[in-house]
Amino acid sequence: MKYTKLPNTDIKVSKICLGTMTWGKQNTQEEGFEQMDYALEQGVNFFDTAELYAVPAKPETYGATEKIIGNWFKKTGNRDKVVLASKIAGAGPYTAHIRENGFAKEALIEAVDGSLKRLQTDYIDLYQLHWPTRGVNTFGLRDYPYKTSAKEAENHLEILETLQGFIKQGKLKHIGLSNETPWGTMKYLQTSESNNLPRPVTIQNSYSLVHRGYEVGMSEVSLRENIGLLAYSPLAQGVLTGKYLRGKKPADARGILFPNYILRYQTDLVESAVLKYEELAKKNGVTLAEMSLAYINQLPFVTANIIGATKMNQLKENINSINIDLSDDILEEIEAIHKLIPNPAP
Repeated sequence: MKYTKLPNTDIKVSKICLGTMTWGKQNTQEEGFEQMDYALEQGVNFFDTAELYAVPAKPETYGATEKIIGNWFKKTGNRDKVVLASKIAGAGPYTAHIRENGFAKEALIEAVDGSLKRLQTDYIDLYQLHWPTRGVNTFGLRDYPYKTSAKEAENHLEILETLQGFIKQGKLKHIGLSNETPWGTMKYLQTSESNNLPRPVTIQNSYSLVHRGYEVGMSEVSLRENIGLLAYSPLAQGVLTGKYLRGKKPADARGILFPNYILRYQTDLVESAVLKYEELAKKNGVTLAEMSLAYINQLPFVTANIIGATKMNQLKENINSINIDLSDDILEEIEAIHKLIPNPAP
């Protein structure tokens, strides 16, 4: 395993982060335990979860993933071996069953205390705001929704002051953002600096070979402001494994069970790009998934690559990507494909 540190901290984290959002829906508790056991054995010490998991977000599965992780901590005593990240859900129609007051102080208090209880721990190493409540271009929306976006942005000062209170209590160690824009990220950083408040150390945004939009604005923020990317959906909801190519529809695949989650990746342009990446991977003796993940692992603005799997063979393949170093020739060919078909999936 390769390691780095959460920016501006002394916390060492594995470059591969274990994503957990399927536990409690597609995966049982026993399967979640198996994944955590294996990941830890392979040197993965960074786990990411969220209060709304399992996904898709439903009232009956709210908090299920955190409960599974908490039960694993209780069974194994491994809490001190894991750097644990979780998130408060943003407001929106799909989370009305959780709460409707966004990141208000009362919402943050309820969310943090609820996660701590489910996770059976006294503290969370990295606590993230899952997505902005003001309305931004994320989750498959390519352009900024200026006609419908909320006129008022989040109360950045109140949010950071509330999170500072949790840090002083020892309930949180550090904070991060997720699904944020350059403006939103800089607003939090500036508010933090101006008021001597906790500084976000990471941002968890989508990034993959077919969605490199992070490089338009956000990668510069990451590098110049030292706020590391935690890349999620690095395999584009499984599309970059090749399992959906040429009309294939594997019955138990996420994109078949929950088709809305891969709509953004079901275009002719995405198919064309993935076919080219598949050919390049085969030519160089690696799987498409391994190449797709290895590319992200080596990016200078990436702190960790969040992998997720429903099956153990997928998990092993994903973790193995850390052992693959892509040559300059392969990197040049990847860039050639990207230049030909840039960012086909928003």
